[in-house]
Amino acid sequence: MLSVVTSTAAPRAYRVHPAWWVAAVTFLALVGAAAFRAVPGVLIEPLRAEFGWSVTTISAAVAVNMALYGLTAPFAAALMERFGIRRVVVAALLLTATGSGLTVFMTASWQLVLLWGFLVGLGTGSMALSLVATVTGRWFVARRGLVSGILTAGGATGQLVFLPLVAWADAAWGWRSASLGTTAAALAVVPLVLWLLRDRPRDVGVVPYGGTAADDADPVRTGAARTALRGLLSAARTVPFWLLAGGFFICGLSTNGLVQPHFIPAAHDHGMPITTAAGLLAVVGVFDIAGTVLSGWLTDRTDPRLLLLAYYGLRGLSLFLLPALFGPDLHVSMVAFIVFYGLDWVATVPPTLALCREFFGPRAPVVFGWVFASHQVGSAFAAFGGGVIRDVTGSYDLAWFLAGALCIAAAAMSFLVPRTPQPAVGTALPTDREEAAAAQAHG
Repeated sequence: MLSVVTSTAAPRAYRVHPAWWVAAVTFLALVGAAAFRAVPGVLIEPLRAEFGWSVTTISAAVAVNMALYGLTAPFAAALMERFGIRRVVVAALLLTATGSGLTVFMTASWQLVLLWGFLVGLGTGSMALSLVATVTGRWFVARRGLVSGILTAGGATGQLVFLPLVAWADAAWGWRSASLGTTAAALAVVPLVLWLLRDRPRDVGVVPYGGTAADDADPVRTGAARTALRGLLSAARTVPFWLLAGGFFICGLSTNGLVQPHFIPAAHDHGMPITTAAGLLAVVGVFDIAGTVLSGWLTDRTDPRLLLLAYYGLRGLSLFLLPALFGPDLHVSMVAFIVFYGLDWVATVPPTLALCREFFGPRAPVVFGWVFASHQVGSAFAAFGGGVIRDVTGSYDLAWFLAGALCIAAAAMSFLVPRTPQPAVGTALPTDREEAAAAQAHG
């Protein structure tokens, strides 16, 4: 009864719709979480120098981090339904800060896997792109594509802000100071989340931006794990899910999994200073912001399938060219690659999220969480595989070529996504709310 009264009450008037404040603090939370994601690529060489660990060993910790980062996402989306966005984000920031801060005391490689891999993976995974899907789905009806692009760029902004700082701190004071700096960044966001982040429009007496009270659906209060698994079982019966998940697997493999942790060591293999290579990845972050926001704008106006076809195809071609661009000096051709790769880095997110909404409706945040999980499994595969290829062959060239070929395959998969939703999608299994209603009807 309370939810009915609240949802039908006259909306309060605000000079700035609260949805934009929620989007702003969500952006900052994603930036804070992304601070740690700037660390592994810069610190591979310092860890090798201090502890004598191989690239494969360090890459294993990065792979665990990326896999958990993705596999946590669908459960985090369900937990946000159960406990609210604010509680989940605060807990995630604290877990990330703990894992990053404790790395300064590690002395063995298993501790690296535990801290970098498990703790930080779980923390950052709880603020992964499922948070973007949840916030845009709850707070926005109009401008969803644009807002999803802006929030997705939060991760790139974190890389932009912290990657050069991490490299500089490592050069000046060692890698431990860099880890403590990322811990401080995560902790600094917590007060803002507690102050400004709200779970639903009804909490502040408004309706979603561009929508009505009917668009502010009641939260699901059943088990988070069951909600996440039910979303997977329902979506896995459809062709679009596997095409989107397969494409996103390759997306993660060719960005977070390969380029983010291994670009700096690969450039260093060819004589480029680590600080210069880190600066290039920061430039990726600059153009990623522009590319992702532009992609969100295009997604509101263009067939998302065609956008994915172009993004994956061009990415694959650029990876085929990359091995020839490495060298001790910085050339225009490498800068051109960095600019393009930045524009394309996560431009795939807004159209993929739009297709999830098209096919899976209200369950899109949880289903997108599983699609994103495949992204991070691909990232983990490439993070570990890239290290193995480097140790076995002595270079990363084979890794770049394999990733390029897979991107071409992802372009083809995007083209095969059906143009209209299948009627049965989202109805194969009853929702938790439908189950609750049926239970009440049967006494």
